[in-house]
Amino acid sequence: MKVRVDSQRCQGHTLCAMIAPDSFELSDIDGTASPVDEVVPAAQQDAVREAAQSCPEQAISIEE
Repeated sequence: MKVRVDSQRCQGHTLCAMIAPDSFELSDIDGTASPVDEVVPAAQQDAVREAAQSCPEQAISIEE
């Protein structure tokens, strides 16, 4: 599974990093998120799916 964050849509709500802290890192400048690694380890996939569903801006996309 791969994950991406659309930097144009991300508004820095930080929900993804709260739900899946091992998979998302936040910018020190504006708080926007980016994946720690594009390829998500199996143990983190459920949390990443939950983070994507919780994103108010729908900025997270998942490729199975």
